[in-house]
Amino acid sequence: MAYLIRIMPRAERDLAALYEQINAEHSEAAFNWYRKLKKAILDLDENPNRWPATPEDSNLRQLLYGHRPHIYRVIYRVVDKQKAIEVIHIRHGARDRF
Repeated sequence: MAYLIRIMPRAERDLAALYEQINAEHSEAAFNWYRKLKKAILDLDENPNRWPATPEDSNLRQLLYGHRPHIYRVIYRVVDKQKAIEVIHIRHGARDRF
């Protein structure tokens, strides 16, 4: 059974800021990259535990998306009882731990 994906308000703000930062509105390549990032997040619904735990908290997981030096971390929590995934935060991989 597929999990429900919930993008939390902080992650929504992160996505909006990333969209502006990469200038996706004016670049087809940037828009395609952004669209594929969102698809990768939505694809978590079938197998959410395939990605490793974060170094900061073993209860959280991280999807790594992109290629060096432009890797982004999608930090999420799996809520098995509700069959849901809560996407908490999206950040550049080079940033310090959150």
